[in-house]
Amino acid sequence: MSADSTAAAQAGREKQRLSETRSIDYIPLNERHGHPISQFTLWFGGNLQITAIVTGALTVVLGGDVVWSIIGLLVGQIAGAAIMALHAIQGPRLGLPQMITSRMQFGVLGAVIPLVLVCIMYVGFSASGTVLAGQALAKLVHVSNAAGMILFSALIMVIAVLGYRVIHQLGKIASAIGVLAFLYLFITLLSTHDLAAVWQNRHFTPASFLLAVSLASSWQIAFCPYVSDYSRYLPADVSAPRLFSCVFFGTVLGTQASMTLGVLVAAIAGSAFAGNEVGYIVSLGSSATMAMVIYFAICFGKITFTTLNAYGSFMSLSTIVSGFRQQSAISRRGRILFVVLMVSLACAIALISEPAFLKSFTHFLLFLLAFFVPWSAISLTDFYLITRGKVDIPALSRADGRYGRWNWPGIVTYFLGVLVQLPFIDNPIHHGSLTWLFAGNDVSWIIGWVVTALLWLGARGLDRRGTLSHSVYPPA
Repeated sequence: MSADSTAAAQAGREKQRLSETRSIDYIPLNERHGHPISQFTLWFGGNLQITAIVTGALTVVLGGDVVWSIIGLLVGQIAGAAIMALHAIQGPRLGLPQMITSRMQFGVLGAVIPLVLVCIMYVGFSASGTVLAGQALAKLVHVSNAAGMILFSALIMVIAVLGYRVIHQLGKIASAIGVLAFLYLFITLLSTHDLAAVWQNRHFTPASFLLAVSLASSWQIAFCPYVSDYSRYLPADVSAPRLFSCVFFGTVLGTQASMTLGVLVAAIAGSAFAGNEVGYIVSLGSSATMAMVIYFAICFGKITFTTLNAYGSFMSLSTIVSGFRQQSAISRRGRILFVVLMVSLACAIALISEPAFLKSFTHFLLFLLAFFVPWSAISLTDFYLITRGKVDIPALSRADGRYGRWNWPGIVTYFLGVLVQLPFIDNPIHHGSLTWLFAGNDVSWIIGWVVTALLWLGARGLDRRGTLSHSVYPPA
């Protein structure tokens, strides 16, 4: 058998293999497969879930009305999802996970700076999802909430270890289950409650409106550090507009449906919702059987989303470790170890923090923006305007290569992007001194993205990487 036919046979086996064998390494062209529509089902189904419902409800719980909260959430979805979908295009063009490409801008070791923050984000999101899914699973199998969280975490470990193909299959199933569950919940709300008074309660305030915008945009931007992890197996020449549209509309429609349901439920329930989010949603079921079905839908919806976080945490931790070891891939044993470590940590946090979940999650979600907006601005500006998708992939694993150990222009630009936001942040974790300029409203993420992008364009002359005339790939 010729070398070409042997490679083709190997590529065919890789495409059909249930368990993923690659990690942070480049995906050769002959192993690429799939269609952009899989991105739609992944992000649509992944966002039809309880945490998004709770996030939407926060706009009302924290003082907003129904109409302007829904509008503000939609504005935030569109802004954040546009940035997210632009990152998704990087996956098939580069054939790499999202965060390892940060070595191009920060250096092989310098990329650890945003990576550590990304790992913290993954653990935080996984912990919040484990709280809600654990409550639902506990009711479904009649165990304690703690046992439900542990069982849910064990399931996430298995799926995250299996990897890319299984995650996408889950996205398709989650889309079907999520659509049916949400149709039932919306119909139940409309048929059993008088929503006229809810719709008439309109009291626009800039603070509440911008809170809704920030909640939705931060939700979407939080996906940016791992969105291309799930598009990197697509063919390199896949249509960019089609891929952008599938990711954009999938995540906007799924998230907006969930958050709109959360707004309506919180407005109807009042104080009965906070602290009993899962229980109140399930109480919309008309019978004990339907209640069990809703519990199942909540659990399944959280599986996809929490698996994304576990898989992303494995990718990020692998990138950190491989940077110091100058490796281009991680062994299967390492994959299992990293997944177990990150999911166990998230489960432990969930077990400890359950009573204070809603309040702490709000602060955590909003404060994330300060650290991921500058990274996103640098990554997208570099990809679309400076390097134009050209990358020296072997150099990503060599600290003495083109990208160096520490790329100080990128690192300094990143920290300046964080610092420029601090005066404009209005959050219990940090209250900026210049928020009065915007009537106490938090617009830090907008300022941070624009300023960081401009700074990175200005720093181009100081960048030590040099200019590539074409991409440098390893053999297919």
